[in-house]
Amino acid sequence: MAAVVAATALKGRGARNARVLRGILSGATANKASQNRSRALQSHSSPECKEKPEPLSPELEYIPRKRGKNPMKAVGLAWAIGFPCGILLFILTKREVDKDRLKQMKARQNMRASNTGEYSLYTRTRLGYLFYRQQLRRARNRYPKGHSRTQPRLFNGVKVLPIPVLSDNYSYLIIDTQARLAVAVDPSDPQAVQASIEKEGVNLVAILCTHKHWDHSGGNRDLSRRHQDCRVYGSPQDNIPYLTHPLCHQDVVSVGRLQIRALATPGHTQGHLVYLLDGEPYEGPSCLFSGDLLFLSGCGRTFEGTAETMLSSLDTVLGLGDDTLLWPGHEYAEENLGFAGVVEPENLARERKMQWVQRQRMERKSTCPSTLGEERSYNPFLRTHCLVLQEALGPSPGPTGDDGCSRAQLLERLRQLKDLHKSK
Repeated sequence: MAAVVAATALKGRGARNARVLRGILSGATANKASQNRSRALQSHSSPECKEKPEPLSPELEYIPRKRGKNPMKAVGLAWAIGFPCGILLFILTKREVDKDRLKQMKARQNMRASNTGEYSLYTRTRLGYLFYRQQLRRARNRYPKGHSRTQPRLFNGVKVLPIPVLSDNYSYLIIDTQARLAVAVDPSDPQAVQASIEKEGVNLVAILCTHKHWDHSGGNRDLSRRHQDCRVYGSPQDNIPYLTHPLCHQDVVSVGRLQIRALATPGHTQGHLVYLLDGEPYEGPSCLFSGDLLFLSGCGRTFEGTAETMLSSLDTVLGLGDDTLLWPGHEYAEENLGFAGVVEPENLARERKMQWVQRQRMERKSTCPSTLGEERSYNPFLRTHCLVLQEALGPSPGPTGDDGCSRAQLLERLRQLKDLHKSK
């Protein structure tokens, strides 16, 4: 029928209309075929047309497939745990190393600062005196009866009385008991020294100042004003407050039966002096008042000199007799012996002295005097000639003999280690 209609159209309307009609008929045919395919698909996708899977045979057993082990899993786990732990350990270790380096740097900076800016402020400006006054007030409040309990030494007509002042300093009264005359050594707290003078009932006629630092010379003004006949002795190179009678090396000060010799020992300061009380007039041991040159098992810091200068000053002391009593300027015994044990741990003399010092300090008793004979046996700063100590500190930059250069280098190394030991 469609063909007849097409032919009629071709005959009736021409070729152009025939082509249009043919396209319409072909499109209708295509739409019908598409609809038929959609119905077929819908019929096949319906639940009724789905095929059910065949059940497994009862003789067959289902075994799930096991996944193979990954050999790299343990390596990955170890890496995931170990890497951050390693980073953390590195950071912690680096922090400890940095702390040690920082301590060493601070100690070196303190040493340099002491020799330059801070030390100059303390010794050359009024700030140093104000700092000393503050130390004095604090010490009097904290130690109203002194930082240590001292015992005087009485010889044949001569008495040596230690006076604890500030937080760890010592001043001394040397008394001629027959003439009732007294000499004060480093009277940094004039109030404490005056109290001892009044208690002993003596007349102060001289002040011996070892060096200019305020913790040794701070009481010169008040005592010299209070006692009109009192003379102030010391080195002219050290700018000592209220100095009236300058002294040089080997000069002798005579007070009653007392014969006291000044020995130049520069290093701690340029004009540092120590004072040696001759024991012959009173038939007793000589007494060395060492200021900040020499302590029990220690020595002073080299503020205004070199290691060679300090070594020469210590050798001056080494030339004195073994029975000479050592009266130091500070109570540093326990700390110094602790350091001596680090550099020379096998020293039995040091160990015995340490046990005695610890018993003394448990009862807040003074540890002075020592003797120079004892100091030779355990004080590392007096043992720079010992091969044992040289080996303990490693090879010296110079020859390891007894020459002054190598001993000075060893002394400088000891002083650096001591400063680091104190900063810990």
